[in-house]
Amino acid sequence: MAIRFVGIDPETPGGNCPAVYVDDATGDLLIQGWTITDLAELAAMAEHSPLLPNETIVRLPARMLGIVREACERASAFVR
Repeated sequence: MAIRFVGIDPETPGGNCPAVYVDDATGDLLIQGWTITDLAELAAMAEHSPLLPNETIVRLPARMLGIVREACERASAFVR
């Protein structure tokens, strides 16, 4: 498994999440973030795509947009 760290929230205290990674073998994005627990938010999102038991929704701050873009660029080599 070749998981490549792309970046972490530059304003995070303690050097932990949220963070973004790319799987160099598949191009998949891996997102580490804050778990959404607000039932109203979850219900609103489930109207479009119900969550399966093995899924979760995470929140990343908008200030991480550049990091997410970089991860998408790295992963784009896998898209045909």
